[in-house]
Amino acid sequence: MNIPSDLKYTKDHEWIRLEGDVAVVGITDFAQGELGDIVFVEVETLDETLDQEEVFGTVEAVKTVSDLFMPLSGEIIEFNDSLESEPEKVNSDAYGEGWMIKIKISNPDELEGLLDDAGYKEIIGA
Repeated sequence: MNIPSDLKYTKDHEWIRLEGDVAVVGITDFAQGELGDIVFVEVETLDETLDQEEVFGTVEAVKTVSDLFMPLSGEIIEFNDSLESEPEKVNSDAYGEGWMIKIKISNPDELEGLLDDAGYKEIIGA
């Protein structure tokens, strides 16, 4: 299982890569493996400002639909449009082409509450 050490994580299985004051967000390799084949990613919150842990969208797999939670407060400034036609990128490249949104962070202090790779491994029992 791939859990890159240069990312931050949430208990809800999202990963966060910081690029200045922008956070790139997706779901972890563990999460996509648990969900199975992903058939649809829906994000209707583009250009909205949401609080940490609010639902920003859903990911639909063959057997289930799961909510996606904001790892940090901020404005959703970009959605990975390629997921509309190729949602399977989340399965094949969870930390790369399978990214979901970009957030302009509004409260950098929240970063301190995110998990590092060791903390995330503890949650999933890896």
